Amino acid sequence: MEDSEIIALFFQRDQRAVEACRSRYGPLCASVANRILPTPEDGEECVNDTLFRAWNSIPPQHPKSLPGFLAALTRNLAIDRMRANTALKRGGGEIPLVLEELEEAVPAPGSVEEAVDSRLLAESISRFLRSLPEKERLLFLRRYWYLCSVKEAGALGGMSEGTASSLLRRTRNKLKKHLEKEGFVL
Repeated sequence: MEDSEIIALFFQRDQRAVEACRSRYGPLCASVANRILPTPEDGEECVNDTLFRAWNSIPPQHPKSLPGFLAALTRNLAIDRMRANTALKRGGGEIPLVLEELEEAVPAPGSVEEAVDSRLLAESISRFLRSLPEKERLLFLRRYWYLCSVKEAGALGGMSEGTASSLLRRTRNKLKKHLEKEGFVL
C-alpha cells in the first residue's frame, strides 16, 4: 500500500491505516525508539504510542513524508519517555553525548524570544543540511537525529569510527559558523 493510500485511510478514519503503518513503518519506528530507550518493551510501547498519536494527528495534519512524520513522532515520544524514565536516575545512552556534542554549535533555548525564533533556527539548520554533500548530511542525521553511535553512523556510511568522528566535528564547526552568519548568537 502506498503512503498516499495510507494517508487517505487516516482521513477516512479507517482503522486499516494504523495496521498499514505498523506493517510498513513499524520496523523504522522500532529502530528509532530502541536507539533512545533502554528496553525493547519501552520501544514497543513507544511504537504503539506513535501509531496512536498518528491516528489523532491525521487529520488535520497531512504529512508530506509519512515515514519522516512517523519517525519524528517516535523520536519525540521516545525522548519524552526516556526523560520520564530517568527523572530520578540520570545516565547512559547516546542522548547525553549527542546533546553535549551539539551544545557548542546550536544555541540553547531559554528566553521567550528564542522560543519564537526556534522555527527560524530549524529552517536555518535545514538549509545548512541541504547544502552539505549527501555523505556528510547522512552521517550528521544518523548521529544527531536518529541517535546512532559514532561507530554505527560511520559504519552505515562506509567509514571508520575515527573518520566519522572527524567529519562530525568539522560539520559541527561548519554548522556553528553557519548559525553565526545567520545571526543566531552563541
